[in-house]
Amino acid sequence: MRKYLYCIIPCQQEITFDAKGISDEGSAVHTVCYENLAAVVSDSHTDKYETTRKHMIAHETVLEKVMQGFTLLPVRFGTVTGPDEPAQDIRLLLQERYQEFTDLLNEMDGKSELGLKAFWRDEKAVYAEILAENADIRRLSNSLSRLPAEAARFEGIALGRRVREALDDKREQEAARILAPLRRLAARVRVNDVLLDRMILNVAFLVEKAKGPLFDQAVSELDKRYGERVALKYVGPVPSYNFVNIVVNWPGAK
Repeated sequence: MRKYLYCIIPCQQEITFDAKGISDEGSAVHTVCYENLAAVVSDSHTDKYETTRKHMIAHETVLEKVMQGFTLLPVRFGTVTGPDEPAQDIRLLLQERYQEFTDLLNEMDGKSELGLKAFWRDEKAVYAEILAENADIRRLSNSLSRLPAEAARFEGIALGRRVREALDDKREQEAARILAPLRRLAARVRVNDVLLDRMILNVAFLVEKAKGPLFDQAVSELDKRYGERVALKYVGPVPSYNFVNIVVNWPGAK
């Protein structure tokens, strides 16, 4: 039977976790060890898992359970061994990548990933600011109603481009103000793409656990300072996907 991989942890003994595996059968979550490393796995009757909400939640739930007791390296969602000798394949993986996994675990030890997203509370107010701050955009906007339809369409495209550029500039400035006090407290920072027009910032921080209370306080102070203008969504600790995501390529793995 195949094995589904969740993460790599520092562990020398066989452990069964109080969690259900991703498969419909909810098989036991346990370790397969090599020296002082272990892969956290569960039995799987299939070699492929669709990226559904159910499967993602099951995968995340296992990681959250393991995180309570171990530093972990997340393995990419959907990683499954071949069917013939899965335990041997896993031990060989741990052996061949022993130094890589050990170095990464040392780097992640004592740290947590925290996530922060920032959103404009009132998009209309932001666009009003852009008009107030940019005379050229304001004149172009005011002139559209007086132009013939074809000319208005052309100028409207130009106006949209100018507004987009101004919004991007404003977003960068606001993001920099939010990031500045948090960067100083983080070991590493990853700024991800914004996904919505109203999103200002989408960032992950790797923070030493000892600095967690200071980081929480810094986010709270930002919320007090910008709360009427910006909504902050703060999450964590979460598995360190933004800083480690183990990809396994072996025959039969997906």
